[in-house]
Amino acid sequence: MHDDLRPSLLAGLIGAGIQRSLSPAMHQQEGDAQGLRYVYQIIDLETLGLTPDALPELLTAAERFGFAGLNITHPCKQRVLQYLDDLSDDARALGAVNTVVFQDGRRIGHNTDWWGFAESFKRGLPDAPMGQVVQLGAGGAGAAVAHAVLTLGAQSLTLFDVDPERARQLAASLCGRFGPGRAQAGTDLAAAMAAADGLVHATPTGMAGHPGLPLPPDLLQSRHWVAEIVYFPLETELLRHARALGCRTLDGGGMAVFQAVGAFELFTGIAPNAHRMLAHFAALQDAAAHAGAADTRGIARADAGAGAGRAAVPLGR
Repeated sequence: MHDDLRPSLLAGLIGAGIQRSLSPAMHQQEGDAQGLRYVYQIIDLETLGLTPDALPELLTAAERFGFAGLNITHPCKQRVLQYLDDLSDDARALGAVNTVVFQDGRRIGHNTDWWGFAESFKRGLPDAPMGQVVQLGAGGAGAAVAHAVLTLGAQSLTLFDVDPERARQLAASLCGRFGPGRAQAGTDLAAAMAAADGLVHATPTGMAGHPGLPLPPDLLQSRHWVAEIVYFPLETELLRHARALGCRTLDGGGMAVFQAVGAFELFTGIAPNAHRMLAHFAALQDAAAHAGAADTRGIARADAGAGAGRAAVPLGR
């Protein structure tokens, strides 16, 4: 179909340090496949010399230019809430938004991060035991992932964060939604891991700019499953170590793709082909690996890992 005859759609991503985000490529490629003239723009606060204080003006400008919506990433997922007219139930419960839809003169906030993790987990770790789960990281992405873990049926989730109060607040919020005793802030990581079925990692450790392991390696055992939200690189040091032990593992690529799947449908009203988007993501990762890009901090900070929490957690050892 000639470009002039295709339906047009404009969307974008607001965040800081996001020049290397894969979101434009994923959205535009799927838009082409769906017969859309889809343009997805990066609005990088760092490049523009702006702070999150510019959010009201950026949202207004996007509306005036005819954007269908915007993805929102670090450091704006909580800050954007005050500038929206309404929230989906999920976004309201999580207190964070990663997708804003402009509809009938209103700004509606959604959160597809938690669903993205849940969909990836169901495909990548089917039948994983969910009795006791340990999660490292209680920041913005950590809150979404914790919601997903309990939605998936975890009986007990123990949270660790470099800021113990943040872990306690998230645990209290989760118990309010899922019931007393479903989540708690941990104080002894070694003891928690000894009792755990699996580990969810939601801190920046393992990203290209933050190499290393987020916990002492001897705390992992072959019976554990390990789920990662970092997606650049796909194989973090944590995943390499876990696989060497024989653990079942899940990389962060699926979450990155499925949050985009959810956002694409919210922007376009069209259900995307998730398998095609997964294949395109894999091709983009291969291309990036072959290019051997030296500076990968931007891509690591965008989307899946944004707002995940800080690199270290109290080890309780």
